[in-house]
Amino acid sequence: MSTLIPCIIAGGAGTRLWPVSREAMPKPFMRLPDGESLLQKTFVRACGLEDVQRILTVTNREMCFRTLDDYRPLNQAGVALDFILEPFGRNTAPAIAAAALHVAQKYGEDAQLLVLPADHLIQDLDAFAQAVARARKLAEQGWLVTFGLVPSHPETAFGYIEKGPALVNGGHRVARFVEKPDSATAQAWVDGGLHLWNAGIFCMRVDSLVQQFQIHAPQVLGAVDSCLERSRCKSGDQELQLELDPEHFALVPDISIDYAIMEHSEQVAVVPCELGWSDIGSWQAVRQLCPADSQGNRCTGETVLHDVNNCYIDSTRLVAGIGLDDLIIVDTPDALLIADAKRSQEVRLIAGQLKLQGHDAYRSHRTVSRPWGTYTVLEEGLHFKIKRITVRPNASLSLQMHHHRSEHWIVVSGMARVTNGDETFLLNANESTFIKPGRAHRLSNPGVIDLIMIEVQSGEYLGEDDIVRFTDIYGRAPKSSTAKRP
Repeated sequence: MSTLIPCIIAGGAGTRLWPVSREAMPKPFMRLPDGESLLQKTFVRACGLEDVQRILTVTNREMCFRTLDDYRPLNQAGVALDFILEPFGRNTAPAIAAAALHVAQKYGEDAQLLVLPADHLIQDLDAFAQAVARARKLAEQGWLVTFGLVPSHPETAFGYIEKGPALVNGGHRVARFVEKPDSATAQAWVDGGLHLWNAGIFCMRVDSLVQQFQIHAPQVLGAVDSCLERSRCKSGDQELQLELDPEHFALVPDISIDYAIMEHSEQVAVVPCELGWSDIGSWQAVRQLCPADSQGNRCTGETVLHDVNNCYIDSTRLVAGIGLDDLIIVDTPDALLIADAKRSQEVRLIAGQLKLQGHDAYRSHRTVSRPWGTYTVLEEGLHFKIKRITVRPNASLSLQMHHHRSEHWIVVSGMARVTNGDETFLLNANESTFIKPGRAHRLSNPGVIDLIMIEVQSGEYLGEDDIVRFTDIYGRAPKSSTAKRP
């Protein structure tokens, strides 16, 4: 049978899981109660399939290093990693078209692409492997195969697939894709047995998929192909990164694979399956993953509760509650969510309001991941900002300069190699240096343990866009400051 290449699609904002899921750290990176992220679970699930030697991931280029951080501890078998890095989101059709063209060029047009959303939970791995095996047989015959989940209840938040005539290998021709129904229609579909939940999981031979793009969405395929021709690629022993050209990717239509191909093609089949699946689409769904106490409360973190029932509480600090019932309480260092559990789907409205207001809590957390480590904003006010910076061993920030701010660096633990203007020197714990505005500087960690330091910024403008990047070991393009004097 043809080579199988799982393709993990990792994107989206996961707004119904705010304040943990945010634009710069979306739902796939959320840690579940067992400590693993949805992305990690997807990666392990893909690695566990028979004969998988390579995994392709399509994600935002700003999330590549965080994705690698999730993959590397779990990649015991040394599976090769390909990345297609998007400058911004363009929905699933462009992402899958880019994956198909990339795989066709690198690994052959007869390869099979298994498209896996990174933000779904599948608990029955044996059933998943069996469904993939059935789908691969259909895909080898030229079918575009989607996975249809046997509904466990009438659900109005999902799209459905209507089964058509039966095919060999346990599949069916797709009669039609249908949008989210009302409750009465959903109940009728569950009772009728012809409708399945649309999981957004696909298995397809690359040549069959490209052919269907040529027929039904040639503008998407052409624009993606043109973009790939102008995109840069870098590779190592076990890793390849294809960074899509921003200018040409902006010309690609923003459309889902369902609207572009699946709803129009005559070559779509569905494999019915029961996988212990959840899209973890709300805090109610997350709550079900935690064990309940005698009062029906499910808590992560330290709590002191009196007359509290049926609540979900997730916090890194002590939470005290009195006289509460059926609430969702999610506390992060910079935002607190309190919601009626029955209305947890409406959390996306709060995230939407924050985005409209330009509030930073929509986009990022106080702790921000970078290729070299993390930084956490501890406190900020007029003309000052204090950060805790953690730099991994042998990692380095870019050589850079700021127009409007000075920086004072104090080493807390580990060793720092500092470039400050024309000087390069080492700093140990409890030593410091001062960086004047306009002076080129770089921070790196030559040691074998994490470097932890405090940075105190002072100046009339402290935005992250006040940076001129000269060189960078991670291949990030040189950056000119766009900051304007306030």
